[in-house]
Amino acid sequence: MAREAWRGAKLTDVARAAGVSPATASRALSGRGPASAAVRARVASAARELGYVPNAAARALATRGGPRVAIGVGGRSAHVLADPYVARVVAAAATVAGAHEAGVSLHWLPLHDPGALARLGEDRGVGGIVVVNPTPELLAAVPRAARGRVAAIGVGTREVPAFDVDNGGGTASVVAHLLSSGRRRIAMVTGAAWLPCVRRAVDAYERLVGGAGCPVRVVPGDFTAARGEVAALEVLARWPDTDAVYALGDLSALGALGALRRAGVDVPGDVAVAGFDDLAVASPSRLTTSTNPVEEIAAGATAAVLDRYRGVPERLYPSTLVLRDSA
Repeated sequence: MAREAWRGAKLTDVARAAGVSPATASRALSGRGPASAAVRARVASAARELGYVPNAAARALATRGGPRVAIGVGGRSAHVLADPYVARVVAAAATVAGAHEAGVSLHWLPLHDPGALARLGEDRGVGGIVVVNPTPELLAAVPRAARGRVAAIGVGTREVPAFDVDNGGGTASVVAHLLSSGRRRIAMVTGAAWLPCVRRAVDAYERLVGGAGCPVRVVPGDFTAARGEVAALEVLARWPDTDAVYALGDLSALGALGALRRAGVDVPGDVAVAGFDDLAVASPSRLTTSTNPVEEIAAGATAAVLDRYRGVPERLYPSTLVLRDSA
């Protein structure tokens, strides 16, 4: 649960009172983007009742094309900026920032150069920063002057609030389903090892599988379909009796599913396959998975930057099991 300490009514308070997401509240208040008349009226009423007005930081972002919200993405190479996940974050952040007439910009934060985040924080054109794929090394580089206007999607620190999906809870739901359906030799394909948030999911898998008296079988992944294919073949080679593969990421799961079927494995008869994220491609592929509310998370992180969030939060958004034919 988040530990919240707000100063005055914030956009997220308005959204909560109106029963909508921060992104929807932003659209309703700004008059930009889709929102029904009923929703606009409900959000406006909540704003009036709470006495909500954009604070000084938000107003600074809104004046004369002033400071922008920077989306900094950690990664080994700039190719990370082309990830569809990043595009979803940017779109949601732009919606929230747009309510304050602010823009967003996209930046690569090289893992080998933590100082890139420090330099971004010292840029006078940047009013706030949302860090995607944060690592302890990157967050340690946040300059003191930038504290209070940096939020992370992933892990955080005492000075940087964290917003993320509960991938541990989502993983537990998927693994519990596999166990309840009779699977006893479940292998996991992880996400990128350099991302600290991956550990939550691995811990949940190990806890449930080990607690059921089943063998723990973990192979490294990186969220890509290509690695999912290789990982599935590695699983078959190391543990031929495997009866389920869970991949932390739908693309990896789909890669694994394809590799298994090409190898003549009956899915889900012989081996069940499940993923995580519930990407658009998961439904037509009939992939069992668990949801990742990326837009809601990104909107929450952006609103925290705009509202100058105070406190030491770690807000984890729930993940919901989606059952389909693959498991």
